[in-house]
Amino acid sequence: MFLRPLVRAVTYTRWLHLMIGAVVPIAAGLIYPGLSSPTVADWLVAGLLPVPPVAALALLPSARRAEGLQARLMLFPGKHARVRGAGEAGTGISATPSASWADRGRTALWAVFRMEAGLAVWIVSVWLLQCALVLSGTSVEEPVAGALPRPGVPGGGFLAPLPLFLLLALVVGAGRLETRVALRLLGPSVKERMTALEERTERLLERNRIARELHDSLGHALTLAVVQAGAARAAGDPEFTDRALAAIEESGRAALEDLERVLLLLREKGGPRGAAPGLEEAARLLESARSSGARVSAEVTGPVEELPGPVSREAYRMLQEALTNALRHAGPVPVTVRVAAEPSRFLLRVANPVPAGRPPAAAGSGSGLRGVRERAALLGGEAWAGVRDGEWRVEVTLPLR
Repeated sequence: MFLRPLVRAVTYTRWLHLMIGAVVPIAAGLIYPGLSSPTVADWLVAGLLPVPPVAALALLPSARRAEGLQARLMLFPGKHARVRGAGEAGTGISATPSASWADRGRTALWAVFRMEAGLAVWIVSVWLLQCALVLSGTSVEEPVAGALPRPGVPGGGFLAPLPLFLLLALVVGAGRLETRVALRLLGPSVKERMTALEERTERLLERNRIARELHDSLGHALTLAVVQAGAARAAGDPEFTDRALAAIEESGRAALEDLERVLLLLREKGGPRGAAPGLEEAARLLESARSSGARVSAEVTGPVEELPGPVSREAYRMLQEALTNALRHAGPVPVTVRVAAEPSRFLLRVANPVPAGRPPAAAGSGSGLRGVRERAALLGGEAWAGVRDGEWRVEVTLPLR
């Protein structure tokens, strides 16, 4: 268990990530004050002089993206290290440009931490390697980390592996510390988390909308097919059977078109996508319901063709579900449809008598009627379904302002 980190590649990529951070202060120290025989003061100067320019450079918006990609690649190796976005694939590291001064400040803190921690780990790593060489009896010239004490243990050859063990412990511990700091300073900001949450919510809403589309379209087509087939078999009339088959064919073709459109949405292809049907195609719904044996009377008032696109499309689906519900639960009964486009609101009412001896379903108990209420709520309206005056009614009111 204790040796497991030593056989993981991520342990050494983290250590390398820190070593890269030490390049800037070492280069600055070679220029001033010089590192031929460095003292503690020399290393302090070499570590502090680059802080202002490094922090200023980290304030650039693109610096956060660069640091995030490096952290993903070297602190969290794997396929997710190359995925763009805020904290994707479980790394918790943002790889987007800074969107606020808070993000810039955290990036600057990270850049300074990485530089100073890298310099400290570099000095200690070199010193431990030199200690191992000295303890093994190898002659070592004046070390680069000359400010640290030189080991001198007589007959300490058997202690030579000890600095190497300490170096491995340093590699593991420093890498874990750097990862924790990266998660805190390079993690997604509140704005990025909210954006990710909004995108996830949009995806869920889209999935629910697609599920409703499939339920309404395919449910309507299958209900008509079942009712038409049953009526044709009971009638035993070749002419009626021909009409029933034609209605089944038409509703099936419309359902296939809706299915293809929904599948294109799921595949997210860039090609042209068929537009969803609107209320201007309501005559097709009414005719298909009539062909199943239901006596449908419709009253349309107001400029329905001028309704906003979202209202027209959702009203079409709600009318489709109401007719499907009537045919499925009541059979070929008289159905009254009223559609009204008023200046400030849109009204839809579908009513049919409750068959004798058949108790009506509980209001809103089905997923279809629940979908009607959801569609109405999304448009700021309301929907009601239940028994009133001996009729089963579905009533929808949508605001137009």
